[in-house]
Amino acid sequence: MARKTSKFMVGLFTTLGVVLGVIAIIWVGASKYFEKGARYVAYFDESVQGLQKDSAVKYRGVEVGRVETIRVAPDNNLIGVIMKVNLKEDLSKTAVAQLKMAGITGLVFVDLDRKDPGEKDQSPKINFPAEYPVIASRPSETQKIMAGLNVVVDKLNQIDFQGIFNQLKSTAGEIEIFFRGKKMESILAKIEATLANTQEITARVDKALAANRLEQTLEEAHGALKEARLML
Repeated sequence: MARKTSKFMVGLFTTLGVVLGVIAIIWVGASKYFEKGARYVAYFDESVQGLQKDSAVKYRGVEVGRVETIRVAPDNNLIGVIMKVNLKEDLSKTAVAQLKMAGITGLVFVDLDRKDPGEKDQSPKINFPAEYPVIASRPSETQKIMAGLNVVVDKLNQIDFQGIFNQLKSTAGEIEIFFRGKKMESILAKIEATLANTQEITARVDKALAANRLEQTLEEAHGALKEARLML
């Protein structure tokens, strides 16, 4: 009799566990079904890796909804993110959506913010009808960084490094030819002659000072300077 009672209790608890599990599933599904809010869609022209169904939709950091569906748009290019958002205004006219990463977890959420007056619309163009009101979107920070890097790479690719190298090589060759040419040899010869004259004048001045003949030496120095000018 005790064994039958034990089997009955095990069966009863098992049945109750299954029933409670089914009720929990139904409750969770029903709670999502009866959630308040309106459905919107935002289209992104970038990877949505890390964004999942039921990911949070936040308005300036406050959770106001969740992602219901993520799918490829009819143009097979953009990604459509359908959201259910509980805010009492038409977000298709006042808000802009952006993908943001939640810390270092790799998970992504949709961040909504109010459009700034005169803000340029950065949403990708769509050429198909949308089943829900469309919230404008802007590129994520990661996408902006990648776009900036692509611009830098394109600019670098446009630089003619080979042409610059050839120009520098040609200029260096011309400089070398100039320093090895006859004109440079003539200039150096004149400089050497001028230095020699200067040394001679200095020697005469020293000698005149020693013999008290400064005036005559100055006249000789003046003449020597004239000769130096004629040589240059």
